[in-house]
Amino acid sequence: MRILLHIIIIVLLTIVTQIGGIIYLIAVLLIKRTSKKRRLKRIGIFAGLYLSATFLIVPNVAPIFGREKIKETEFIKAHSFFYKLANRNYVRPELNSTLQNISLDLQKFNYGLKLIYLDANFPFIDRFPLLPHLSHNDGKKVDVSLIYEEPNGQLTNKKPSVSGYGVYEKPTATEYDQNADCKQRGNWQYDFPKYLTLGTINKEIEFSEKGTRELANLILRQNSIGKLFIEPHLKKRLNLTNGKVRFHGCQAVRHDDHIHFQLK
Repeated sequence: MRILLHIIIIVLLTIVTQIGGIIYLIAVLLIKRTSKKRRLKRIGIFAGLYLSATFLIVPNVAPIFGREKIKETEFIKAHSFFYKLANRNYVRPELNSTLQNISLDLQKFNYGLKLIYLDANFPFIDRFPLLPHLSHNDGKKVDVSLIYEEPNGQLTNKKPSVSGYGVYEKPTATEYDQNADCKQRGNWQYDFPKYLTLGTINKEIEFSEKGTRELANLILRQNSIGKLFIEPHLKKRLNLTNGKVRFHGCQAVRHDDHIHFQLK
């Protein structure tokens, strides 16, 4: 049972962080089973090794694999420290530059409004899955938050969920319901992120059509971008007519809680 538990922890840490599993294994091997307070020692060694690797070693090794950390500025931020702690904030240099351009253009539209990113990619190895996503595996993809507004109509950097995912801008009664269609076809996972919010916050804010439309158009104007995924009812509501706007397919999850875009 002890070995099985270690295997489960290694698998989970690998799924969530890519490097956590192997670091946990190292921590287990470094502390003998006969050592006093071995669990506490393992936790301490794991934490020290993991933090050192994540913030000191990985950023310097990732460029060998053609990836780099998203460069944060006063205009571009991670929604949560988790995305940086879990090594989910790596992209190709071209996408990094594109993100900077979008964030600067967003300032011209509304000063103080930040580009808030969610999951991007792991630092190493193409085709290594970044679950629960299907395609964030080559450094070319990134998710960003929708734009919201205060009750007085002022655009805000606040978001409605702790994780950044799972709080949907649902279709109205007159809009096409892609979620219902996909689930009717047997794609039960389509709205699964509603279980990944980690809690809802800022319940006073509302979805901003104006702000999200402008953000989507700023993304679409970038020559480096090949595709943008957003839920069909939002595509129509925001009048996004650019050919780069695509439907992601029922095998994925719904995109009315974030925008996904990727390099050509």
